[in-house]
Amino acid sequence: MKKDFTFNIKSVSLDENYHPSTNTRITTNFANLARGEYRKANLRNALNMINNRFNALAHWDNTKGERYAVELEIISVEIGIEDGGESFPSIEILKTNIVDHKTNKRIEGIVGNNFSSYVRDYDFSVLLQEHNKGKPQFSIPDDFGVLHGKLFQSFVNSDTYKQNFKKPPVICLSVSDNKTYNRTENQHPVLGVEYEPNESSLTEQYFKKMGLQVRYFMPPNSAAPLALFFFGDLLNDYSNLELISTISTMETFQKIYRPEIYNANATAGKSYKPNLKNLDHSLTQIVYDREERGKLANEQGKFAQEHFIKPYQTVLEQFSTSYLS
Repeated sequence: MKKDFTFNIKSVSLDENYHPSTNTRITTNFANLARGEYRKANLRNALNMINNRFNALAHWDNTKGERYAVELEIISVEIGIEDGGESFPSIEILKTNIVDHKTNKRIEGIVGNNFSSYVRDYDFSVLLQEHNKGKPQFSIPDDFGVLHGKLFQSFVNSDTYKQNFKKPPVICLSVSDNKTYNRTENQHPVLGVEYEPNESSLTEQYFKKMGLQVRYFMPPNSAAPLALFFFGDLLNDYSNLELISTISTMETFQKIYRPEIYNANATAGKSYKPNLKNLDHSLTQIVYDREERGKLANEQGKFAQEHFIKPYQTVLEQFSTSYLS
């Protein structure tokens, strides 16, 4: 019986010379930026935005706002399926590293940040749609997200993960446009003001099966809260610089592909409902194909079904039954 999987990690720098590999999920935000006529300018501008935001948040002992720079690594995780060497591209995440120009030190940041997964594409774009086809009322399969959640936890608990990363991952997503978020009195010096949603979302439930909790914070001078998914104690397990590396990186991506929310000209109030049709927002000077990204999620969900879910169904069922998360 298959009780666990092996994992293999590959790393590539995300800089202005980055080219997506043939195995990269091209729905991934940074891969989308790195294609086409403006790829190099896109990447350079995005990295400048990240560095400027980092220095604005890490303002102490940083008079000129030039002390820090963020370096990004794309971490691609392949899952080993059988002893014969078969593998499947599982997830892609981002690792931040911080360069302190004042001390000439390189500080390890946070792994996670952006989260991209073939099996998640399958769950949302194939499985969920097939389950609801022809039904008058939307519903969720009983085991929705269980396999994906156990695969993710198996990776985080693996020797491969522990040998490469010092701390558990933090994943940062945009808020949902079908929920209302209410400001609380809780405030963190870096993460900012905490918000609480009026109800749980399908995404929250899905990430809970991955073992992750969620909290919502709006950092200083931001337009909207960010959703931060984590293990343990978010506020005490990570340093301010580590948290700033995640905020500056993911807020930049959100401004690029969710400008209606994160580059809005009005800041979220005490009660906030995100609106993707908000016209009162500014665009960045970065080209991003949001429509293409949505289409590719469907294609890559079908790819996962064809090359992973169906051919290894028995193995995956055995793993899902035996793995204790």
